[in-house]
Amino acid sequence: MTEFHHLPVLFEEVMTWMEPRADGVYADGTLGGGGHSEGILKLSGGSATLYGIDRDETAIAAAGQRLKAYPGFHAIHGNFHDVKELLAQAGAPALNGGLLDLGVSSYQLDTGERGFSYHEDAPLDMRMDQTVGQTAAEYLATISVSEMRRILTEYGEEKWAARIAQVFDEKRKEKPILTTGDLVRVVDAAIPKAVRRKDEGHPARRTFQAVRIAVNDELAPLENALCDFVDLLAPGGRMLVITFHSLEDRIVKNTFRRLQNPCTCPPKAPICTCGKKPLGKVLGGGGVKPSAQETQENPRARSAKLRVFQKKGE
Repeated sequence: MTEFHHLPVLFEEVMTWMEPRADGVYADGTLGGGGHSEGILKLSGGSATLYGIDRDETAIAAAGQRLKAYPGFHAIHGNFHDVKELLAQAGAPALNGGLLDLGVSSYQLDTGERGFSYHEDAPLDMRMDQTVGQTAAEYLATISVSEMRRILTEYGEEKWAARIAQVFDEKRKEKPILTTGDLVRVVDAAIPKAVRRKDEGHPARRTFQAVRIAVNDELAPLENALCDFVDLLAPGGRMLVITFHSLEDRIVKNTFRRLQNPCTCPPKAPICTCGKKPLGKVLGGGGVKPSAQETQENPRARSAKLRVFQKKGE
């Protein structure tokens, strides 16, 4: 079993924008290995209260061990989509800061049996929480060709979606698609070799992204979860979100913009009649990107972007 290790992406930037303070209250909705959480607790002088939420029980165990020296740390096994319910059950007060890192952890990618990586042959699982739901193999055994094409187009932004879906159906009629290698071979058979050679990354990465998003239902509940986090913030509190691909980044960007300007009145209306007031403001412009040094040291950070929303003060 791979040791749980997750390089905290945009670590310094998260600490700068979060501004951890003594006796502050924070929620890390994607705890992972606890790297960002540890930074927040350290910068608070060890006096902050932090609720770390994760779907992955292995992450909960690893972070609990890493952060056991901090009395204010509370680990919660669950999905950040249910943050209001989870924090209410934990008796959490209003938050000074919230954090979501929407990427797959290094541990999950590097542990072959989790089925997230296209670099080695392993059982197709891909579940963030291995205690519930269908594995990717089970999911792929049941979906239609049109559904496969849809998720590849919508979640993977894959230009070869129709062809991959067709080959996928042909291959699974010959034998079930049960491993990561099986899925890679579908992509290899569907995309011409000349096109694959020109691809800057692994040709299967978009397909794996699409299947992972579908299996874990990552996008549909995201907007509501962001609104719930902002509701839980104390006045002046900040919500930080790290995204890794355009689909989730678009949701975060548009949600934060709507919270900043929720007015639904016609643009040329002389006065606002809808009564919807701004909940806060977007900080950091169009998003904070990792430094050149970080992307060199950790290539997985290349596509990362940090977005920040600050709740209105009293």
